[in-house]
Amino acid sequence: MPVDIVDVRLLGGTRLHLRFDDGVEGDVDIAQMVGFDGVFAPLRQADEFARVTVNPEIGTICWPSGADLDPSVLYSRITGAPLPGQGG
Repeated sequence: MPVDIVDVRLLGGTRLHLRFDDGVEGDVDIAQMVGFDGVFAPLRQADEFARVTVNPEIGTICWPSGADLDPSVLYSRITGAPLPGQGG
């Protein structure tokens, strides 16, 4: 079942608090998930990282640099649930 992110809050550093459309909430450290190169390179700067928003059209977090993350991966990271198609 696909889930969408409906709210994001910056916690400091590269940590975010996310709320999903099914009511699940939790914290993630983006630095543990991505290398800050390519489209993510601008996010090395705290002021750029802090520009994170929710894009309701795609149901995930994104930044002005064009970086975004799959909401299913973020949901799995928070809940421990397997990714879609990976069973469990």
